[in-house]
Amino acid sequence: MIKDAEVYKIGTITRTHGVKGEVSLSFTDDVWDRADADYLILRIDGILVPFFMEEYRFRSDTTALIKFQDYDSAEAAKELCGCDVYFPHSLTPALEADDDYTWRYFTGFRIVDEKAGDLGEITYVDDSTQNILFHVGERLIPAVESFISHIDHQARIITMQLPEGLLDL
Repeated sequence: MIKDAEVYKIGTITRTHGVKGEVSLSFTDDVWDRADADYLILRIDGILVPFFMEEYRFRSDTTALIKFQDYDSAEAAKELCGCDVYFPHSLTPALEADDDYTWRYFTGFRIVDEKAGDLGEITYVDDSTQNILFHVGERLIPAVESFISHIDHQARIITMQLPEGLLDL
């Protein structure tokens, strides 16, 4: 069974396209193309399920058309509409310092404050507003680049220097 901490959200299936089972993916990260992945993970009825891709093509910088195996008609593909799409951390290529990434990539990373120590694991990244927040247990920690001292992608740890008093809120 795939666990939430093993993946991060990269988009949503918005609609079907044509009559041969293609769907339109609105994405925030095209990592599957950079990683040359064979599958994406969709949340179906609360369960994370891998779906193997037959082919895909980009329509824009934020939209791709994808044909999944065993979905050969618009009627069959219709059941995928509205599903959130995820990508596994394990297949994500190593990032270089100047690479682009989405904040949701950090789901499952641990936050370590330089003074307070290990704060826990990021269970969710709220990027619905300009103020991005890491959900770590009951805490909401601002995802501010100037607070981040170091990111260890291999160990999946973000070291931060949080302002005095922030953890007391």
